[in-house]
Amino acid sequence: MLTLKRSEVKRAQARAAQILEQAGIALSAQEKEQIEIAGFGLGNLESQGLELITYANTDRYCAKELVLFAEQTCPEHLHPPIGGEEGKMETFRCRWGRVLLYVEGEVTPDIQAVLPAGSEACYTVFHEIVLDPGQQYTIPPGTKHWFQGGADGAIVSEFSSTSRDEFDIFTDPAIVRVAAIEEDEAE
Repeated sequence: MLTLKRSEVKRAQARAAQILEQAGIALSAQEKEQIEIAGFGLGNLESQGLELITYANTDRYCAKELVLFAEQTCPEHLHPPIGGEEGKMETFRCRWGRVLLYVEGEVTPDIQAVLPAGSEACYTVFHEIVLDPGQQYTIPPGTKHWFQGGADGAIVSEFSSTSRDEFDIFTDPAIVRVAAIEEDEAE
């Protein structure tokens, strides 16, 4: 597992906050500091990663903003049943940019996304759904999916049942959903 350095996390938080601000999505100072940076333990945040802020996550529902940098990919995964409850159902609503979403179903020939180099074998579902601002799609529980920001990146509002991200099942066995952050060495 490759860790992110604290300085990388801070840069990604600032960049995500700037994109949200450009899109007219206001965050408090505290929320800006709490933007989660998911590097998935892969060591290449620009290619495979995700920036997110969770507004609410209760035992009934969850609301988040997901920020994707240009051509940044959230790797293929699914939300499994937990404790007798079906997996998370989530609705993605594109707020800014373009998001390329891939789910189980009929394969779309000539998809628009660029598979992350070295991880191509870990992407197995290719039914393409393109979301532009104001468009949305609901992903049923237990459905494999992955998504990528367009040429300028994307902001997606996620509305879902309770989020238990630590239980997500990724196609890539090298992925660690909650990876460690390494402090920068003192200069």
